[in-house]
Amino acid sequence: MAKKDRTTDAAGEKDREKWMARFQVRLAMQPGVDREVVLRAVKEVTTHCAETGAHPRAAFGDPDAYAVRTAERLVPEDRAARARRRDGRVAALDSVVQRARDVTGM
Repeated sequence: MAKKDRTTDAAGEKDREKWMARFQVRLAMQPGVDREVVLRAVKEVTTHCAETGAHPRAAFGDPDAYAVRTAERLVPEDRAARARRRDGRVAALDSVVQRARDVTGM
């Protein structure tokens, strides 16, 4: 294999790794997503790409958008809704705590 081919292969592999890392992070940030969902989705993507030889971007598109679609597909709506409500309450509590710190100078 020529040096240029190895460089191209290394760059392609790095790009695949970056796509997968971004996909995993964005997926984990979706409401109701747990470790099991992330592992299942990663397995689906890696299996598909291994079988087809396709780059994940070519097969699935933007990692952020695919993470949203994957969460919608794999997370039951009731679990996602509970997580959104919980996240909203936590954000509201954090806001109150921050305002209290600002007022007291803590």
